[in-house]
Amino acid sequence: MGHRIGSIKRQNRNIPAHCILVLWSVVVIFPLWVMLINSFKDRLSIYTSPFGLPSKWNSSNYSTVLTGGDFLVYFRNSFVVVVLSLIILLIVGSLASYALANWRGGVARGLYFFCIAGMMLPIKIASIKILELVRALGILNTIWSLIPIYVAMGVPVAIFILTEFIRQVPYELTEAGIIDGAGRLGIFTRIIAPLLRPALASVAIYNLVPFWNDLWFPLIFITDDRAKTVLLGVTRLFGQYQTDWSKVLAVLTLSALPVIALYLLMSKQFIKGLTAGAVKG
Repeated sequence: MGHRIGSIKRQNRNIPAHCILVLWSVVVIFPLWVMLINSFKDRLSIYTSPFGLPSKWNSSNYSTVLTGGDFLVYFRNSFVVVVLSLIILLIVGSLASYALANWRGGVARGLYFFCIAGMMLPIKIASIKILELVRALGILNTIWSLIPIYVAMGVPVAIFILTEFIRQVPYELTEAGIIDGAGRLGIFTRIIAPLLRPALASVAIYNLVPFWNDLWFPLIFITDDRAKTVLLGVTRLFGQYQTDWSKVLAVLTLSALPVIALYLLMSKQFIKGLTAGAVKG
């Protein structure tokens, strides 16, 4: 009886937290719902009934976007840039974090804090110098100009997450690898890297959204239509006097699908990575 009463009390204490989570879910899902339903309306219906279901579901917005213009090229460019940026970021961040986690001393701590200081300094404040550097490298007006920028944007967060994760790996595993004759690189690839999957998933999802939704650097670096990303391509739909919001929302809905799909596929690893180290035994 006492156990049942205690369980009821714990459930009652969780009610405020559940209410806050439900409210927050509504706040997050409502804009997505409005974007989705309005993408199936014609331009005038959006103004007459922006929050209601369409009286006639119109899929021509999606067919126009997919068959007309260069939007498939924009999706391909965004996909290539984001995937390559994340791959390079995960490799560079994991190797740097492995070195910082095992390098003891004041210099290592100084480098670590220097790296994570980038989390407090937005990279956009150096846009002019970055533009000069990109022009000097000869990659201006190409999708390759975005990859090093995105990697630099994600390195501070990657080092912050992965270094703390690696420090919690029992040193006995490293000692066992040394006894078996494995070198530093062998220990990393065979022992540390498989354990890093939750943390790597956290880093990937954390950086996926700003990489995919970035408009600032593509707007500065790219003017060629064949090299534009999705959000930069959306600006073509904005007219001087009127905007076809139904097609804009259709493009934005399609652009949100890869982010949602990746999160659903990696959500378990993402949650494990966020909660790793929260409780120490």
